[in-house]
Amino acid sequence: MKLKQLESLLGTLQQFSNPKLELEQYPTGPHIASRMLYTAENSFGDVSDKVVADFGCGCGTLGLAAGLLGAEHVIGLDVDSESLEIASINADDLELEMDFVQCDIRNLIQRGNATTSLYTQLVSMSSELGTLHVGQIVDTVVMNPPFGTRRKGADLDFLSMALKVASQAVYSLHKTTTRDHVKRTALRDYNASSAEVLCELRYDLPQLYKFHKKKEVDIAVDLWRFVPQKNQRNTL
Repeated sequence: MKLKQLESLLGTLQQFSNPKLELEQYPTGPHIASRMLYTAENSFGDVSDKVVADFGCGCGTLGLAAGLLGAEHVIGLDVDSESLEIASINADDLELEMDFVQCDIRNLIQRGNATTSLYTQLVSMSSELGTLHVGQIVDTVVMNPPFGTRRKGADLDFLSMALKVASQAVYSLHKTTTRDHVKRTALRDYNASSAEVLCELRYDLPQLYKFHKKKEVDIAVDLWRFVPQKNQRNTL
């Protein structure tokens, strides 16, 4: 699929009808989402025929982009039930299969390690995962985490968990102003084997909340690719 076609399809998706400030809910626009997943697939082969997890999936944009690019299986995880309802509608509209689980990413793995406990916990959280099987590897995690403006460190909580779950790569968006801190934390504290900024993008932040004074603001964000330690094989 060509980049323009991917962006066009993502542009048809429904977005938040009632965004929640405490969750820092902002839509991932089709421009930035299409380039994120297109790069993951065409530069690194991390999407097609892979099991992809979309952390904090919101309305499902990143996960559905993975599905459009040929992912073997996609699962979206989010704490907000209303967002998951919209994501499910979007999946139906695109005629894509995508599983959804309502959960707090921070509490996904509380004991044991990712290789043994993730599948059990996901199944216990949702009866909708009949198509998943024990031992299925999570190859790639994609995410647009909260930037941490409402709760400091929220983006790094997501990154920490993603690096425990992904066996191949993590793709994530973080504010450019946090670049040095993100890299240092990923390599030193989260045991990533590499942390690379693939490009700097402009994130169009629409006027969604009452405290927003401008109609739209664009924020500089980095598209990161993190690689976990090679010896982990993390399963659903």
